[in-house]
Amino acid sequence: MASFYAASAAAAATSTATTRLLPSAANRLTLSSSISLKSLRFSPVISHLYVRKKTTLGRISSERLSYATVTSPISAASIPEQLKSARENIKELLKTTYCHPILVRLGWHDAGTYNKNIEEWPKRGGANGSLRFEIELKHAANAGLVNALKLLQPIKEKYSGVTYADLFQLASATAVEEAGGPKIPMKYGRVDVSEPEQCPEEGRLPDAGPPSPATHLREVFYRMGLNDKEIVVLSGAHTLGRSRPERSGWGKPETKYTKEGPGAPGGQSWTVQWLKFDNSYFKDIKERRDADLLVLPTDAVLFEDPSFKEYAEKYAADQDAFFKDYAEAHAKLSNLGAKFEPPEGFSLDDSSP
Repeated sequence: MASFYAASAAAAATSTATTRLLPSAANRLTLSSSISLKSLRFSPVISHLYVRKKTTLGRISSERLSYATVTSPISAASIPEQLKSARENIKELLKTTYCHPILVRLGWHDAGTYNKNIEEWPKRGGANGSLRFEIELKHAANAGLVNALKLLQPIKEKYSGVTYADLFQLASATAVEEAGGPKIPMKYGRVDVSEPEQCPEEGRLPDAGPPSPATHLREVFYRMGLNDKEIVVLSGAHTLGRSRPERSGWGKPETKYTKEGPGAPGGQSWTVQWLKFDNSYFKDIKERRDADLLVLPTDAVLFEDPSFKEYAEKYAADQDAFFKDYAEAHAKLSNLGAKFEPPEGFSLDDSSP
């Protein structure tokens, strides 16, 4: 769950460069079931996966964004042809904004609230589109994700026959694939929650610097029904993105790899090519030869805990193995807690739903 532990740092993306993710929230968020963001001051963001913000969300009000409430139609279920068209729009968005990391994080944080011990939908959390509501956006771990909503809202308005839950997961998988990652075996048909009262309580997402990193990761991810292998392989998505200390509390203000951007310069990345999806994360965490590359406590523990280390060593040595296992784990994560219509879901690569 790369994108979880830390409300990873965001870098405003401009129209020049290559990929990673985090924060900038608002004084007042007035988000209903759908957010019209045409009136917002827009600065695309590339931040990363799991660096939970240390400060409280109240502090994030410094950017003073303003939000307009809108009543966009909410689709009961997604229309396959509209989802396919939305995917093409997302690919174009990625080419111009380099927002791959924040889109990955958006999908992960919507799905990552799942609790396998709760059967009832939507109380169990998971991929249900609840992250579009103000109450959940204000969770500290979701700092900055309003920027991802701003990026995707025009696509949602264009394709009313697409649910937010599907759009978030489609954007996340497409971002990984377009950054050079594996093809993810996704299915769609997720149903949206309809009101903010259906959002999960705060505290279900990981932290970046807990006192006992291995224990914390297991507590969070086991609750989702994921295992040690999946914890490690999903951590590999940290190969995308960078962290900004002024927003997440982690990382350097800039490094030799980030001072020129792409996008707004600054922040600290986990890897040298932080817009490319590969197995560099595992190699760089293992070697730790470069002080300009970020290593969080939840990163370092992957090579310290005996069970985690087995998989981390494997992925550092074998990118094909990493891609295979990552694709499976990402698809599993994207389905957590979701209610599908039709119940079996559908694939965009099938001729029919």
